[in-house]
Amino acid sequence: MGSGFKTMELAGSFERDSDLTKGVGGSSAEAELAGVVAAPWPAAIGRGEIEARLERARTLMGEIGAEVLLIGAGASLRYFTGVAWGATERLVALMLPRRGRPAMICPAFELGSLEASLAIEADIRLWQEHENPLALAGQMLAMLGADTLAFDPALPFSAFNGLKAISPSLSVVDAGPVIDGCRSVKSSAELALMRHAKAMTLDIQARAARMLRPGITTGEVRRFIDTAHRAGGADGGSTFCAVQFGRATAYPHGLPGEQILAEGDLVLIDTGCQVRGYHSDITRTYAFGDPDPEHRRIWAIEHEAQAAAFEAVRPGAACETIDAAARAVLERHGLGPGYDLPGLPHRTGHGIGLAIHEAPYLVRGDRTPLAPGMCFSNEPMIVLPDRFGIRLEDHFHVGETGGVWFTEPSPSIDAPFG
Repeated sequence: MGSGFKTMELAGSFERDSDLTKGVGGSSAEAELAGVVAAPWPAAIGRGEIEARLERARTLMGEIGAEVLLIGAGASLRYFTGVAWGATERLVALMLPRRGRPAMICPAFELGSLEASLAIEADIRLWQEHENPLALAGQMLAMLGADTLAFDPALPFSAFNGLKAISPSLSVVDAGPVIDGCRSVKSSAELALMRHAKAMTLDIQARAARMLRPGITTGEVRRFIDTAHRAGGADGGSTFCAVQFGRATAYPHGLPGEQILAEGDLVLIDTGCQVRGYHSDITRTYAFGDPDPEHRRIWAIEHEAQAAAFEAVRPGAACETIDAAARAVLERHGLGPGYDLPGLPHRTGHGIGLAIHEAPYLVRGDRTPLAPGMCFSNEPMIVLPDRFGIRLEDHFHVGETGGVWFTEPSPSIDAPFG
């Protein structure tokens, strides 16, 4: 994978000989953490690439008839300006005119932090704590003579409502086509960052499997994974971590409370991290001990459905056709149809990049044509209600002729990491 992450030789002895070939159990958290290597990061996104994003946004604004684009704090602001700030009650925003110099709206006391973060040339418009930043935005729109604003759908309704009250004649349109039209296709630099993050998480998934033991709690496993992500160099450890044992695997996002691992339980771990803001998100499901025949059967169907979804990837194909390919496998095996259980209760996949879930989606009704550079999860989970669930999740990007895996899928339930 060219990431620098490798499966390291284990220290210590295995307590359960049957697990030696499976890579599940037999090690310890201490031994696995000792083997984590923080590989060098790929290069950050350069200023030239960010400037090209702004020009692409201007082109797309023209297609929807917008004269100005307003982007609030969050993943899209980072994408277009390099400013990696989350949204709060204080308005921080990019105002991008179709013609002319971009401007940043920012609280005055944050000026120094903004200047240190900003990766583009932009005018800066400051507001004080007692002032209404939406009034400042309205003044800027009036100065530009703008009649139509493309409004970031991630901004709160209160911002939309407040701006309309200040500028009642302003026509406000959804900026989604502009934002998604830019962010959905990743550059080679973005793909490299995502590849690094996913390689790190897959390595840590394998380490988490090896440190399992009877009696371990889901909380202990989550803490191990977070510590390992930090040791591997991720931005702030795990961005999320779901650990489910036994019956809890039948619920796509688990059950509340701690679970304790017992021999024969299924283990489902879904986790990810960020590298320069770009996400990983990988799920593995396997047995702690010998899987029973039904576990094997459903795991094999899940593996087949994931492979069918990947094989359906072609530039120009509609996103929904990937979801349909996975469901066709399930239906051949008597699961479903549609979202009926036992079967697949959710979409087959989601876009990923600076947000862990972003457009477009591999789901019925999303007819967005696949294009080279688009990135998706592939996770057609199978749920047997109140019994167990199997989810295998890997990610791919669309290449010139088909899909390209970021991480290789799990080969078997008996050797989930090869």
